[in-house]
Parts: sequence; C-alpha cells; structure tokens
Amino acid sequence: MAEGSFDLLSSPRREILELQVAPPHPGAAELVGIRAGGASRGRLNEALADARASVLFQLLDDFPGASLVAPWAWSRWTSEWPEATSGASETPRAADMEDICTGFAAGSSAFADDGNINFGRQSSAPVADLDASADPLGWHPLLSVRGPAMRRARRLDLWREGGVLKADIGFQDSATMPDGERSAVHEYRVFAEIDLKDGLLTRIEAEALILPYAECPGAALEIGRLVGQPVDGLRAAVPVTLAGPLGCTHLNDVARSLAGVSELAKAVP
Repeated sequence: MAEGSFDLLSSPRREILELQVAPPHPGAAELVGIRAGGASRGRLNEALADARASVLFQLLDDFPGASLVAPWAWSRWTSEWPEATSGASETPRAADMEDICTGFAAGSSAFADDGNINFGRQSSAPVADLDASADPLGWHPLLSVRGPAMRRARRLDLWREGGVLKADIGFQDSATMPDGERSAVHEYRVFAEIDLKDGLLTRIEAEALILPYAECPGAALEIGRLVGQPVDGLRAAVPVTLAGPLGCTHLNDVARSLAGVSELAKAVP
C-alpha cells in the first residue's frame, strides 16, 4: 500500500547532518541542522505538513526517541559503556533526566545514591531475532548488522469489528550482542479501539513486557488518560496528557503513532 525510508547521519549531539528520504519530499532538507527532540518534531510538522499521514512522516517522527535509546546497544558489548560512548554519543546527565518520565521520576531506582544515573540496575531480556521471511506482508526486510547496533521494531495491525476499529501494536527496542543473539531494553504490547463514527479513542491498554527500571511499568497504568481523545490529534495530545512522570518516552511514541490509523483505516475492509 505504501512504503517509506530514510538514510540519516547525525552528530554525537543527535543533530541531523545528512538526510535522504524515499519517497522524495522537498521539506526533508529543512530538517538538516536540527537536533533530535522537540525542535525536530516541530520542524517536521511544518516541513512535511502535507505528508503527516505518510509512512515517511512516522519514521522521521520516531527518530528522536529511537536515537535517544540507541547508545544502550553499547551496554551489551562493554561494562564501561557510559565512558566508552561519551565521545561517540551523548550520555544523559541525571539532573536533566529527573521527572522526564515514570522510570526517571524523582527518587526512583534509576538514580544511584550519588545522584547519577544507575546504569548498572537496568533490566533487559534476551529476545528472538525477528524473522521477516515468516510474514513478508507484515514485515519489511530487516538489516543484519555486525557489531554494536540498535533496532527499533514496530508493528501496528488494524481490523474492523462493527463500527469499531481495533488496533494491536507491538514495539521493541533491541540490540545486537557479541554472541550473535539479541537483547531488548523496551518492549510493549498496546491494544486500542477507535469509534469509526467520530474518530475518538474509546479504549487503550498497554502491557509492559521488558523495561529497564522497576518503576517503568507504572506508565502503562496511566495510558488510559488518553481515552476520549480524537486519534488524529494524538501526536500533539500525548505529550500534554502524559507529560513527565505520568508517561514513558517510548510508550508515548507508541500512543502517538495511533495518529496514523485514520489513513490506514481507509484500506481496511
């Protein structure tokens, strides 16, 4: 039905240095020089305003969250990964992270006694590699990379039941490991229902499967605050409704992706 892709080079501070997109879009050039985060998403909304329902927009919108967690891949390869990545990527400071999400709420186990981020207490779990060949209609071909590498994998399946559009969403952040296996630091399953008549979100539930800190699953308990919102406006509504300790940066990204279901629903029998 539709495809999208991009090749992007960023600086250690996650500034976009080079960007090529497919299908081509003239607005993509306006993102070069912008740092990943609120600034890049604001510019993306302006530069690709006519393509907000496209696969390409969703991918570019996902870059801030995916690039934020990407340095975690090094934790699978060296015990000194915060130091090892300090010159190659931006290591977050505890003072900047407090109350940014549920997992980093003030007083959580994410912070060590000295006030720094407690990287040694992060949880993860081994996961099977995704086999795209088993479901060629559901998955695009997946790159096989040697050495430290991070992957953000998403799946969003939609179907109709009467006047309700149902969504089943899978989300996983995983990294390569020296032994050839994979390890995941984030994995969610999200279920949602949308009233096709008025486009309102009538149900949303999140199942936390793999998360780095003991406090992180608390974000799944708050996602119901989105019920009653129009799905088309979720990209803007989620950061407001699930701000700070109420939300999870990555679960919020999952919820924001529901903004694209109205366009996808046109193709659902």
